[in-house]
Parts: sequence; C-alpha cells; structure tokens
Amino acid sequence: MTETAAHPGGAHHSLTRGAATIAYHHTPAGPSGQGKPGVMFLGGFMSDMTGGKATALEAWAVERGLSFTRFDYQGHGASSGRFADGTIGLWADDALAVLDQVTAGPQILVGSSMGGWMMLLTALRRPERVAGLVGIAPAPDFTEDLMWDIFEPGIRRRIMEEGVWNRPSEYGPEPQPITRALIEDGRNHLLLRGPIAFGGPVRLLHGQCDPDVPWQLSLRIAEALTGDDVRVTLVKDGDHRLSRPQDLDLLCRTVGALVDEIGVV
Repeated sequence: MTETAAHPGGAHHSLTRGAATIAYHHTPAGPSGQGKPGVMFLGGFMSDMTGGKATALEAWAVERGLSFTRFDYQGHGASSGRFADGTIGLWADDALAVLDQVTAGPQILVGSSMGGWMMLLTALRRPERVAGLVGIAPAPDFTEDLMWDIFEPGIRRRIMEEGVWNRPSEYGPEPQPITRALIEDGRNHLLLRGPIAFGGPVRLLHGQCDPDVPWQLSLRIAEALTGDDVRVTLVKDGDHRLSRPQDLDLLCRTVGALVDEIGVV
C-alpha cells in the first residue's frame, strides 16, 4: 500500500509495512534505461535518503534513464518509528520490502556504511533480483566488530543493564543510541564469520582515511564473497563519507561501468 505526493526527481511515496510506513523516492526507467538494471540506494546508520551520495547518484541515474530508488529505514528520515527501536533485522526487512514492492527487475544495490551490510543481506535473500553490488565503506558486522568488541567494560555494562548507551556522534548534534537490542539482534545477521554466498559482480569503494570503518574491512568482504568478479578501490585521502565531488564522480563511474558490464537484462 502506498501514498503518493509530488516530489522533484520522482514521486514521494510511503510503503506500509505492518504499522510502519517506509518513505521512499522511486523514478522509473526512461526509454534509454529499458532493459538495463535499476539502481537502489541503501543508506547508513542514522543517515537518510536526502544525503549527498543518494541524491547525486539519483541525478546521474535519472539523466541516463535508469530506474532509481532510495528510501529511509524505520526510525530514519521521513519514515515512521524511533531510531532507538531499530535493529539490523528490522532495517534489513525494510530494505527487502522496498526491493520486493517498489522495484522491478534486476537491481544494482548501492550500500553506504551500514547500507553495505544491508545490501549483502538483501542479496543473500533475493539473489535472483540482485544483478550486482556497489559498497561505499561497507560495514557488515559493525555492531559486533566496530562497537561491542571495542567498547570499554563500563559501556558494555550500561548497555546490558540500562538497555542503551547514547554515544556522541561526530556527524550531527544528536547522540547515537546504541541499544542492547541492536547489539543482540546484530549477532543474528553476522556475515564475516564464513563465506558470503553471492556470485554476482561486486565493487567496493573505501577511503583509507576512514576513522569509522577500517578500509581493511573491504578486503575481508572481498575475500569472503564466493564470486570472483570482485574489485576493491581504495581512495588514499578518502574519509568515511566519500562525499567530495571526486568521490561522487568515482561512485557514478563505478555504477555506470557495472551497468555497462551487466548489459541488457
């Protein structure tokens, strides 16, 4: 079920999932994009679909006639719910709902940070719908490897006993609520403890000055993927966001090359 309102760059919809509403923008393919895979953007932890990477990639895709979809997980942006109530499983289900109910045909999933975890989970659940993956500082397993494993004992104790620790954020005035549910549910979705059974083409972009997600994580993902068509591009002076003009240009070129390589679908 969707509600529609006018919005530049495509209609603004909301998808009803139980009691929740998932906000998204979808632009269908134009004549030049017929028969080519669509592009679906999956954002990061506490980010939303109005960010620079999502909108820059949308403008690029629409100019080329490609179908493009971006959305907000529950508790993010224009979607319903509280961020603190979210978990990896909940947000992965949101991504799957958008893939299933909004997009048509094969899609290239583009995942930024946490969205990189989401795109991998989605590809494993719908391999027949996913033509390829592009990760931007992808962060699978971050709740365990980049949070729990490096938290001090006092912080761990607070999360377990009080249910939440509000971590100061460098990306905005609001702290990040790290909940016990987030940590515990994350353990149900860990991917880097074994092979990642996706055989399609994968491109990973990672800044070597990323203070949040070590660039070596992209190499671990490349090693874990069962397919051979995997390439990692390191940006020596790139940060976590990879949102500078040259970074956005690299992103669009990477997605464009993948569209061309996949060809007509």
